[in-house]
Amino acid sequence: MNTTKRIAIKHLVINREDKIGIKFYHDKVIEALIKQLPNVKWSEKYGMAYVNNTSNNLSLIYDSFKGVAWIDGKYFYRNKPLIDPVIKENQVTINSLKKRRYPIGYRQCPKEYLLKLELKKYSINTAKTYIHLFEQFINYYKEVDLLDINEDKIRGYMSFKINEGKGDSTLNQIINSIKFYYEIVLNMPNRFYDLERPKPKEVLPEVLSKAEILRIISCTNNIKHKCAISIIYSAGLRVSELLNLKISDIDSQRMVIRVADSKGGKDRYTLLSSMVLVDLRTYFVEYRPSKYLFEGLNQEKYSSSSVLKVLKRASKRAGILKPVKTHMLRHSFATHLLEQGTDIRNIQTLLGHNSLNTTQIYTHVATNVMKTIKNPLD
Repeated sequence: MNTTKRIAIKHLVINREDKIGIKFYHDKVIEALIKQLPNVKWSEKYGMAYVNNTSNNLSLIYDSFKGVAWIDGKYFYRNKPLIDPVIKENQVTINSLKKRRYPIGYRQCPKEYLLKLELKKYSINTAKTYIHLFEQFINYYKEVDLLDINEDKIRGYMSFKINEGKGDSTLNQIINSIKFYYEIVLNMPNRFYDLERPKPKEVLPEVLSKAEILRIISCTNNIKHKCAISIIYSAGLRVSELLNLKISDIDSQRMVIRVADSKGGKDRYTLLSSMVLVDLRTYFVEYRPSKYLFEGLNQEKYSSSSVLKVLKRASKRAGILKPVKTHMLRHSFATHLLEQGTDIRNIQTLLGHNSLNTTQIYTHVATNVMKTIKNPLD
């Protein structure tokens, strides 16, 4: 995208009607595109073009200038992040979602819902989940106007989903997808404040021992698989964070790994193992990745399913009977650090947790305290 061309959109009220103001510097390309907008007019008072403030016009502005100019929306979206000059690969885009095919009579997710997901930079996985769950909900009440849906109707739908056997995590996601529309898209704070959520269960993280992890690593097929599994464990990464790593994120001078744009849009640094660094250098010479640290066919980003297959095969060869998942490596990283005496606040920083309460769950699985207690049978 040509980021030298920019426009700014602002709220205007002209003749008591809401308008979208479009501020720009003189540019023939931008002027030509603006003239194509429906019923566009010029305000001498504000020194900018404007159109009616509708969701269709807002979407049309973004579609018209996509790839031509960066749209600065900080004046239009109160307390909302700007759209970056380049929309990253793991973010949902309006165009990609518009191309979906719908069955006849299907009630589609409102366009402004999709736009807000894009503007708030939700990951593609979260966006797809929200859209899927919200569309299921609005098709359950297909004949009811969305503004007429109240808490009782939502409770009825939640009861239906509970009887279907949906778990607590899914039920919470359903509520989040509904509240997102009313509270974020329609700007109705606390519209469903009294809506009950499932009481969270205190499920402890599943952890592998150090010996088990070392056996898994030693049973990988090749240096690429060995590095992938080793980094997840030794740096405490989510699998999505591993797949998003670029070669430049490995800082061998400072012995840290930069984790960019992780969960919640945060950057952080975590540990780089000296043993892993040796393997990484061997891997780099053999595989020559070009952009991402781990790449699949045609230099595309490696897939999470591939990593899981690698982990499962290595676990089976290592003689581990329990079902092993990639996130167990991250849980094990945190637990093993705690067991060796690392301050829990440092672990919180390495994991990228917002709250210390999230990290404290590992105190329930760490065995360093239990080892000081003598078993009565012994």
